[in-house]
Amino acid sequence: MNHTRVLRTVGVGVTALALVAACGTPPPKDGAASGTPAASAKSAADFGGMDKLVEAAKAEGRLNVIALPPDWANYGEMIKAFEAEYGIEVDSAQPDASSQDEINAAKQLKGGDRAPDVFDLGLNVALANKDVFAPYQVQTWADIPDELKEPSGLYYGDYGGFMSIGYDAAKVPAPTSVKDLLKPEYQGKVALNGDPTQAGAAFSGVVMASLGNGGSADDIAPGVEFFKQLKAAGNFLPVDPSPATIESGQTPVVIDWDYTNAAQTAKLAGKVDWKVVVPSGAQVGAYYNQAVNKDAPHPAAARLWQEFLYSDKGQNIYLKGLSRPVRLDAMTKSGKVDAEAAAKLPKTGGEQVFLTQEQSDKAKQALSATWAQAVG
Repeated sequence: MNHTRVLRTVGVGVTALALVAACGTPPPKDGAASGTPAASAKSAADFGGMDKLVEAAKAEGRLNVIALPPDWANYGEMIKAFEAEYGIEVDSAQPDASSQDEINAAKQLKGGDRAPDVFDLGLNVALANKDVFAPYQVQTWADIPDELKEPSGLYYGDYGGFMSIGYDAAKVPAPTSVKDLLKPEYQGKVALNGDPTQAGAAFSGVVMASLGNGGSADDIAPGVEFFKQLKAAGNFLPVDPSPATIESGQTPVVIDWDYTNAAQTAKLAGKVDWKVVVPSGAQVGAYYNQAVNKDAPHPAAARLWQEFLYSDKGQNIYLKGLSRPVRLDAMTKSGKVDAEAAAKLPKTGGEQVFLTQEQSDKAKQALSATWAQAVG
């Protein structure tokens, strides 16, 4: 839950994801049947088709992922399903790392066999690190909305959701708005997932607070002021929430993505009466992004991972994790969507806000200048 996916607040108009990456790796260094090295392959066709890509990835035998908590967007099941499908071992490092941590690890471990092959990033981090990615377009590329992908395939959206308030119904009353969290009943109980100057979920939490207090996507000052008031009231809990802190009762109220909060509802059934609300009038949505490390030690496996994530099976695994896969509309139209899982998504309606990159950049600058003094 302390998945500080740096500034994963991207607008519906701009989202990026990091795709499985590629770089020379043994064996084989030349994984593409066409003669294109695996690290340079921009599509499955460069390998001579999916069968050849699978063959090259199996020869590598391993995939390094980073910052993928098992209960975040159902990545635990995603990793197991990939391993079962292809017999490729997945090494999952630092599950609670931030988006920036992913990039730092890639640079620090460059040239070694432990470097991350792929990334799962917030848009801001993806945009700031395009030189680290290798372009790759999955077979279902056409299903990804144009506004949610970099044209060459450097990064593209994988799944998204809405900012929400998760709460223990046995410990606090049901909040109906962001402002409710200022009430005495929430004293010492409201946690935010991460530092908003670094973590995407926390960043979007501030945007949600702004929308709920007269601000907008162009003006997040009311959101910063809200958290200043929350702290002054003694309601802000400076603890990074996690499944463990929720189950123990340490963080009775958590501001986080709806899919992360909703995953706890099912997980803690019978233990904690955990409920989730997406506040009306303060609905902030965003997508995370995939990308491939251009220096991936397992370039073929990196690209196969991307193909799996964007396949019907992979997208439905995201959906089972209560996140909204980027191909949801296309799969709904084709009848390939898991309708039962889709029906369980947290309810939303009315005006929904997706920050543009310009709005996100402006908000990030405002937070950098004001957050520490107001709340830190």
